[in-house]
Parts: sequence; structure tokens; C-alpha cells
Amino acid sequence: MEESKGRVCVTGGTGFIGSWIIKRLLEDGYSVNTTIRSHPEHKKDVSFLTNLPGASQRLQILSADLSEPGSFKDAIDGCIGVFHVATPVNFDEKEPEEIVTKRSIDGALGILKACLSSKTVRRVVYTSSASALTHRDKEVEVVDESSWTDVDSRRTTKPFGWSYACSKTLTEKAVLEFGEQNGLDVVTVTPTFVVGPFICPKLPGSVGSTLYFLLANPPSRIRLRKMDQFSYLQAPMVHVDDVARAHIFLLEHPNPKGRYNCSKCLATIEEVTEIVSAKYPKFHMPTIESLRESISLKVPDLSSKKLMDAGFDYKYGLEEMLVDAIECCKEKGYL
Repeated sequence: MEESKGRVCVTGGTGFIGSWIIKRLLEDGYSVNTTIRSHPEHKKDVSFLTNLPGASQRLQILSADLSEPGSFKDAIDGCIGVFHVATPVNFDEKEPEEIVTKRSIDGALGILKACLSSKTVRRVVYTSSASALTHRDKEVEVVDESSWTDVDSRRTTKPFGWSYACSKTLTEKAVLEFGEQNGLDVVTVTPTFVVGPFICPKLPGSVGSTLYFLLANPPSRIRLRKMDQFSYLQAPMVHVDDVARAHIFLLEHPNPKGRYNCSKCLATIEEVTEIVSAKYPKFHMPTIESLRESISLKVPDLSSKKLMDAGFDYKYGLEEMLVDAIECCKEKGYL
């Protein structure tokens, strides 16, 4: 197969972020191994990956599962870098949190052990989540990389998404600790609400949450999942392409350290609806008053100072995030 900048592995390649990272890597000249879970009853359609420019020459798709930590070895052998994006999602709480968290940690550590054994992997970039940064003080306006979600508190109060937050928090801590103890170069990326276009078949939860006020009303004909039905009075947001670029930036950076938040701006529901109303005057839009009556959640801003100080530049603002997401939803029949 054609080689250019080297071969890297992306776990969870069929997801929102994973698939966009693959798209970016192929555009940047990398060869890519990606992993997907095999299904015993039907073969997953991965044409949205195999049809990407450069995929026929430089993309390999292999089967692996976090439930079988050793299954990632073939995908990692010969790679210079690994993006660990795959994660168990348990918003519907169909499984006990402890089981989901154990699967996430065991799978991540299995991947890191395969990286050590490969002798070729120079760095691992782990995709965390803003849910691992939740501050216990609700009055805090800006959160940086020093903040960690209080897992014990989440397990006690059980707010929406608590299982996912526990899993991501404990897994991120585990991968950073493993890297330090074993001399493996590991950095983590903590994106906030990721908005923008998507090449994966399913509507991403963060896009569904951001555009809830459109998707829950005509002309949308879809049934939103539970995780898509939560919108916010304010939340930090970032374009999916900037998230993918940040991952690759940290792979290529000469000396990154630890955690890196990835968030462009703090968006209020007023700003979001104002932009959408101006760009799409024909859309059926709820009033701000009605939204405020049905929405009460506020998310603190995420500081991206560390990432930007390292030299990363964001390309997309809020308007581009929203327009790109809406145009993609229209194209795929969600709007």
C-alpha cells in the first residue's frame, strides 16, 4: 500500500469524531488503520469510510472490540501513532456503570500495552470528554485542565449522563497514569460539545443536543434519542474539524504534556437561535421565552489556553459550526 507520512491507528472509526479524524488524516497524507466492532448478525456498512478520498490506497479497516483488549494488536502493529477514540456509550444506562467503566479502562489499557509491544508507536492521543472536567462548584465560570469530575458525587446523585462521565474520567486518569509508569508518550484531548458536519450515518448526540429546538419540531421527521433531547442555556462548543485538527496537531507536536481542552467558544441559546434565525428564516423557530422555560442547564466554559499556547489555531467560529451542522442535517434528511 502507498505510504506517505506514516501509518497511524484510529479506534472507533465509525463514530462522529473518529470518522472525521480519519478523513483529516487521509487528506494530510497519512495511511490509516481503523477498528470497528464486528457484529455476529450483520456486516456494518463502512462505505462512508471506504469512499473517502485516499481510502482505497491508504485505509485499512480491522475488527476489534474494547471487550477484548488484545484484539487491537493487529491494528496497532507498525503504526507510529494511535488515536484512541472508541468508547462505550451508556446514556440509556442499559448496563451497570461499573461494568461499562471496567470495559473502557481494560480496553484502553490493552491498547496501550499493544502500543508498547509494537516498538513503533511514538505517541498515543486519547479522546476524553468535557464530562471528565465537571467542576463541583456550580459557580465556576471557566474550567481548565486541572479540574476532574468527582466520580463519587456522580455515582451518588446520578444526573443525566453520569455513567458516561464516570467512565471517561476514570479511563482518562488510567491512560495518563499508564503512560507515566511505562514511559509511553500519552496525551489526552478533552473536547466539549462538538458541532458541525458528519460523515457517519447516525446523527451525533452533540449535534442533536445543539439543534434540539429544530430537530424536535417540523420539518424534522426523526425521533431523537434520549441523549439528543438535552439542550443548554449555554455551553462551550467546537467544530468537529477543529477537534480532528487538534488531535493531529498533538500527534505531531514535538513535546506535548498531559491533558488539552479543546473548545472554541461559549455559546448561549440566544446566540445560537439568533444565528439560525438569520441564516434560515423559513425554519420554524421556538421563542427564546419558551426555550428558557424548558431548558435550565448551563455548562461552564472550557479554557483552551494550554492548547493555543502550544501553537494550535482554531479555524471555525460558532456560525460556521451551526451552518455546517444544519446543511449536513438537511443533506442527510434530518431537516
